[in-house]
Amino acid sequence: MIKVLFIDRDGVINKDPGGWTEYEYVTELKDFHFLPGALEALRLLNRNRIRVIVASNQAGVAKGYFTKDRLDEITRKMVAEAREAGGNIEEVCYCIHRNEDNCACRKPKPGLLETAMKKYKISPAETYFIGDSRVDVLAGRAAGVSTIFVLSGKTPQDEVKRWDVKPDYIFKDLLEAVKWLLARERRKSERSVKRKGRQRD
Repeated sequence: MIKVLFIDRDGVINKDPGGWTEYEYVTELKDFHFLPGALEALRLLNRNRIRVIVASNQAGVAKGYFTKDRLDEITRKMVAEAREAGGNIEEVCYCIHRNEDNCACRKPKPGLLETAMKKYKISPAETYFIGDSRVDVLAGRAAGVSTIFVLSGKTPQDEVKRWDVKPDYIFKDLLEAVKWLLARERRKSERSVKRKGRQRD
């Protein structure tokens, strides 16, 4: 069973802010809305003892659209509401830089994921990154993890078909992806038990 799962934030856990907020970012508490099924997905992961690490670009801080303190306030709201619903977010990793800052942590670079994998001693082969954009897929691929794309964000499936680098799996939303992932892990566990049983015989 996988121990840690990486998840993007906007468009996966909460409604993507593009097209309806002033700066295309979640800059206020009132702009953060969990997507349908997201809280249930987090609850299922917690019930199955899979840690959740959120990895998200938030360049709006460096651009001056909102402050790091406001970002932290929004994060506390997300974590608290997830916990109230039975879920748990182990850690939230943000890149607050702009493209021109040329940092190592802004997706599609894998810095956010690599730092967390080192901290939690995660093997890339034993985890996934769930996102809703091309940069998520590229970051996951660069970090060596399996990639899951969800259609609940701003990118339609027709656009994904034109990408040069495609996700390993595509699902409607976070809940569908998590249910598939847990079923897959159960099947792997059952096969492992059967193999061990045959070895003892």
